[in-house]
Amino acid sequence: MGLRDQVVDAVRVLASGEQLKEAVSNRVPAADLDERDPDYLREQLPGLWVLASFYFRADVRGVERIPAEGPVLLVGNHSGGNVTPDTMVFSLAFAAHFGVERRLHPLVHNLVLALPLPWNLAKAGCVAASPENAHLALERGAAVLVYPGGDWEVHRPSWQQDRVDFAGRNGFVKLALEENVPIVPLVAVGGQETAVFLSRGERVARALQLDRLFRLKVLPISLSIPWGLNVGDMFGHWPLPAKITVEAMEPIDLHERFGSEPDVDEVYEHVTGVMQGKLDELSGERRLPLVG
Repeated sequence: MGLRDQVVDAVRVLASGEQLKEAVSNRVPAADLDERDPDYLREQLPGLWVLASFYFRADVRGVERIPAEGPVLLVGNHSGGNVTPDTMVFSLAFAAHFGVERRLHPLVHNLVLALPLPWNLAKAGCVAASPENAHLALERGAAVLVYPGGDWEVHRPSWQQDRVDFAGRNGFVKLALEENVPIVPLVAVGGQETAVFLSRGERVARALQLDRLFRLKVLPISLSIPWGLNVGDMFGHWPLPAKITVEAMEPIDLHERFGSEPDVDEVYEHVTGVMQGKLDELSGERRLPLVG
């Protein structure tokens, strides 16, 4: 099937608009922080560690820099399309270091929650990405993992893999200030080598009004297993065995660093700047694609 045919099929699927939106929404579990199940995490850890250690050769650094207790906002760059191994790799390292009893709530897109994955994301602590859920989790003393770049960053072309691209989304700064919690930048490399990402398809997404229907600004095109040419990545894909490296950086106390009334844009530029510097450093360590 050619690219044109795949795009036509994707348009046909999306043509039902509101019906598809309702169908996807029905598959997304209501946000319930108490659905997180430490026993479920204990059961899954051994098998997931085998996958992370041998398939992705995971290298997670700096977990000890994360405050040992209390609420914290982890701000990460995002790679790998709708199947993002960097999130799994970091979540495993977090649980191993702090224990499964400490709450970690990654915020994920509704469509990811709706994917037919072999793991129960809600029991693992994942909740739908929204300001309300983020505030609630921080108020309950959790570590919250946010990816401001969202679908825009995770589907960036492969030749932009070494770029932190939040597209100007600074809501994470406002969240940290409102909840008075530190920001810990979390930088990952390798995820964008798990497929060949060709285009975000933002023009097609805009024409189909995907932002209005699903909060999606892209209809990505990639080469991936098992689909070959993959339009939309709506059913996920099997990631190639790229080496995944993740590093947690030093916490940033916004009031201590930027004064009593921090400027949101200044904080945004600082956080993305230090993350880009770290991503450049981690990328510079890599010698070969996939191998690392």
